[in-house]
Amino acid sequence: MIRKIADFAHRWSQESENTQKLLNTLTDASLAQPVTGDHRTLGRIAWHLTGTIKEMMEKTGLHIEGPDENAPVPASAKVIADTYARSAKSLLDAVQKEWTDATLEKTDEMYGEKWSRGETLMILVLHQTHHRGQMNVLMRQAGLPVAGVYGPAREEWAQWQMQPPAV
Repeated sequence: MIRKIADFAHRWSQESENTQKLLNTLTDASLAQPVTGDHRTLGRIAWHLTGTIKEMMEKTGLHIEGPDENAPVPASAKVIADTYARSAKSLLDAVQKEWTDATLEKTDEMYGEKWSRGETLMILVLHQTHHRGQMNVLMRQAGLPVAGVYGPAREEWAQWQMQPPAV
């Protein structure tokens, strides 16, 4: 759980930067990449990540810049990446300006449960991490490079002067 604003600021800065790297790699054509015909596309997952920042955090009373949760998925990868960047920054700015460490202990109604604000921030980070994993798979299927986040991607092993793991 997040217990201090400084801890959240550190974690969110790193995690949103990792998400931004993925979003900046998307192409307009790649947005249509599905897992299967009855699942979300890469574009829909990227847009969901972007919209969840505002949707989730406004339940805590913060005003966050971002798209409405039901806004249609843009056809432009750049629009998604740019919107995410604004929303991620808006969240960090709002938390640092409007909350204190004590605020993180307050609880809010979240999806039929009571969550502390520190827990809400942590769940937002974990939610983003979960969807980044999905995006990595779809990006590979779409022929896009992926960047390592918690370790090198296959394409990055050479930079570490190491052989990639056997397939």
